[in-house]
Amino acid sequence: MLRLALIFSLALSSAASAERAVTGPAYIVDGDTLVIDDVRIRLHGIDAVEKNQMCGGQGAPMWPCGKWVTAEVKARYGGRDLSCFERDVDRYGRMVAVCYDGERDLNRELVRGGLAFAYPKYSMNYVGDERHARNVKAGLFGTGVATPATFRKAARDGLRAQKAASVPEDCQIKGNISLRSGEKIYHVPGQEYYLDTVISPEKGERYFCSERDAIDSGWRRAKK
Repeated sequence: MLRLALIFSLALSSAASAERAVTGPAYIVDGDTLVIDDVRIRLHGIDAVEKNQMCGGQGAPMWPCGKWVTAEVKARYGGRDLSCFERDVDRYGRMVAVCYDGERDLNRELVRGGLAFAYPKYSMNYVGDERHARNVKAGLFGTGVATPATFRKAARDGLRAQKAASVPEDCQIKGNISLRSGEKIYHVPGQEYYLDTVISPEKGERYFCSERDAIDSGWRRAKK
């Protein structure tokens, strides 16, 4: 019985340690996303500026740092044989991975070269590399640059304000469509997720002037 338990334990350990790997020429999508053999890969533990992000400010001219980063990563790694090892799968279905250019950790190289930020929300592995890049003013760290998370939040806040301004004052009920289930759920002012819910009319989402209107249109009230 003890022997069987030991075998079972070893089998579980082996399965847990197994990781999906993808190797081949890389097509660079942007500063932290690439494709190998039709597998879309998000680099683990780092966060690159968005393609449409601008840098500079505070007296310095603004420049398209998002496009620059994408071009730099393409020039350095596009078409190279990379090996990527899965760490997770994100909500978009992408493999989240650490990739290697030979024996060099690509994720680390991008951060140390000032082409990406460490992403401590998901990994502390590259925080020291970002500190080094900042100290030597490598790449983006030699200019005025907002973190990608700050840029994305500002973009969301701006979009939210723009949409709010175009909504009639008495029609504030948000009819959202769940990304995961496709279920139609409405949120009323004061509910927990009301302020975080952004309505995208192009996806079929909309505002309602009354709960009865929302229910009659096929939406249900959010649970909280």
